[in-house]
Amino acid sequence: MSSVNQEEEELPANFTGPKGVINDWRRYKLDSVDQNVPQRKRELLRQMSNPRDDDKERQNRKMSAQEYELIQNEDERCLKRYRKQCMQEMHERLSFGPKFECVHELESGEAFLEVIEKEHHLTPVVVHIYQHGVKGCEQMNSCLDCLATEYPTVKFCRIDAVATGAAERFSSEVLPTLLVYKAGELLGNFLAITKNFNEEFFATDVEAFLNEYGLLPEKEFSACADDEDDAGEVE
Repeated sequence: MSSVNQEEEELPANFTGPKGVINDWRRYKLDSVDQNVPQRKRELLRQMSNPRDDDKERQNRKMSAQEYELIQNEDERCLKRYRKQCMQEMHERLSFGPKFECVHELESGEAFLEVIEKEHHLTPVVVHIYQHGVKGCEQMNSCLDCLATEYPTVKFCRIDAVATGAAERFSSEVLPTLLVYKAGELLGNFLAITKNFNEEFFATDVEAFLNEYGLLPEKEFSACADDEDDAGEVE
């Protein structure tokens, strides 16, 4: 056995370098072959996925056009399934804490302090301080309703300025205000935030603004595109 093949076989399953990825891909491809696939096709895939010295003679012979097309088609389908599985596993490893998916109404200053101090230390908390009748507040509430569904790991909250118990600090001149916290620390304090937007603004504008300061996480992974591709495949 060559030193290269020996080195690849001795690598642990969790090896993260290029050779580790190649080995994971080979094992996945071989394991995912449907047992209903014809014997000849399975043998070709086995040779490709698990090369050994005793297969050299068969590997070195020229592959027919039919064999090449057979393997290429299977390779593309298998790679798509492998990529989807890896992305889902990575997403599961990176997911943390509770999911919210809506804007929470805070009824008092105590509730305001509690959500800041007691929320999961990895959860961003975005608090909108508003007042009925103040320009931009209602529109900001609508924008946050949209963003809450797109960023379920972010806790979006809103509280009436009067309910905070510090209405004198949040006059109509500084509303709407967005405060962003994480692990109890204030990361963003945006008074009269609508001054940064056009008179008519949307959730995408608020999203872009918060992303400029790095205050929103990556959006949730979606496998919809791959699911649609898989549905269109004909085995």
